Amino acid sequence: MAGTVRRGGQIAWAGLKLGVAVLRLRRRAPERLPAYISTTLVELGTTFVKLGQGLSLRWDLLPAPYREALSRLHSDVPAFPADEARRMVEQAFGAPVDALFASFDDKPLAAASVAQIHPARMQDGRDVVVKITRPGIHAQVQADLRLLRRTVRVAQWLWPPLTRHRPLELVDELGAFLRDEIDMRHEAQNMRRMARVLDALPGITQPHVVEPYATRDVLVQDRSHGIRLDAAYGTAAAPAMASALLDAYVHQLFGAGVFHADPHPGNLFFFDDGRLCLHDFGSIGVLDPASRLALGGMVEAIAADDAEGVLDAAIALGFFPPQVERRSHVREIHLILAEMASRPLAEWSIAEAIWRVARIGQGAGFRLPAHLLALIRTLFLVENTLRALDPDMDLLGTLSARAADVMAIVDASRPAGRPLAMRLARTARQLPQIATDLLRQAQLSDGRPAFSVHHHGLAPTHEALARTGNRLALALVTLGLYVSGSLLALHSTGPLLAGHLPWLSVIAFAGAALLSLRLVVAIGRSGHL
Repeated sequence: MAGTVRRGGQIAWAGLKLGVAVLRLRRRAPERLPAYISTTLVELGTTFVKLGQGLSLRWDLLPAPYREALSRLHSDVPAFPADEARRMVEQAFGAPVDALFASFDDKPLAAASVAQIHPARMQDGRDVVVKITRPGIHAQVQADLRLLRRTVRVAQWLWPPLTRHRPLELVDELGAFLRDEIDMRHEAQNMRRMARVLDALPGITQPHVVEPYATRDVLVQDRSHGIRLDAAYGTAAAPAMASALLDAYVHQLFGAGVFHADPHPGNLFFFDDGRLCLHDFGSIGVLDPASRLALGGMVEAIAADDAEGVLDAAIALGFFPPQVERRSHVREIHLILAEMASRPLAEWSIAEAIWRVARIGQGAGFRLPAHLLALIRTLFLVENTLRALDPDMDLLGTLSARAADVMAIVDASRPAGRPLAMRLARTARQLPQIATDLLRQAQLSDGRPAFSVHHHGLAPTHEALARTGNRLALALVTLGLYVSGSLLALHSTGPLLAGHLPWLSVIAFAGAALLSLRLVVAIGRSGHL
């Protein structure tokens, strides 16, 4: 209990110092804020380091300097003892380490805040690595997340405007990300899923799970002896690697609908024969067939400078609701495409164009679904890697030339036995049933069929009415406390303060004064009396 209280105080104190630093630096030296936030998270330990890394994925919430600072977060954590590593392996698999492996190196290859990796060799001679989570990390993460939620609740109570940013939802989302990061079964599941996609491609590969050695705390996988991809930058082999990487992601995004969502250079390796190897499957993305078709349509529309087509694809992807104000959005898309067209072809960025389209008309509370964020971030990372490998690559032209192949890949990825003609026929067969349902509904409503009406632009009005109602209720409660305090003072009921003023009256007046202050502050911030 004492440890929990101490840890809660540490988190609250760090949050208070961070808030003061933000108020102090955001005007004087805003460029120092990303580094200060990173330092604070490192001081708070493993849970907050990983939460910061997860927050770096939120392209819709943070500017680029903050994302970059958080994505580089790491904590210098010493390796835990080898006997503890062996104990966890034996506990996970129910057998002695010497029976499981022909050799097991007690010296880890790497030690991180979540896990450390030991090289080993299976009994059949296969070289592997054993990834072992830190002892007690699951209990620590759960305790820290509970304390973080309590701290955020207190912060919302002290500063009500924070509520509009939905911080508790963000904490829950980051918590889910962190629980996946520390569960080796999650990574093993992603590796199996991606293996079905990548094993079919000739120029790319990945390490495989050594079955059945995958538990919550320990994962055994193939050991890769490849070289980091950034070592190939500027070499004669780099353009061919860029082409192979592009082919691999065209297949993942448009064919399989499952893609490696963290393709930064530290997760990309190559072998002497030119094959690429993807690592770290803690994060993958998924696109359903409709989204794949929409993404292909968006790339094609961007290449053709077709603003209407870009908007249709954006709606299909879920960036905008179907009832969007088309004229203003098409105008904004035209401006984006015109600005992009003024750049040299080698600097065209499809990812940037898609991201800017997604941001059209969005306010401060803009929040994209996680799968769309994973898509956009992956597109940015792939583009950056492709340009580092081949600076002269015309990405837009290359994809435009492959447009027919891309759409063929999408069509080929449709569920077997369900071609487009069959689905159209099924829809046509359903039309009589739909008409019957509408007529029955009209009959039950005295001949007046019901229609759904989708309003647009009423959300601010609804919020204003809600705020007004809350302020009226607060004003009534405040008035009641003033009246109660006055009546108690007149009748001198209960214990007295200073010999004449009842304590209950003092409490009532104090509560009324606090509520009055909060009401005045809220009205002052709104700018409307």
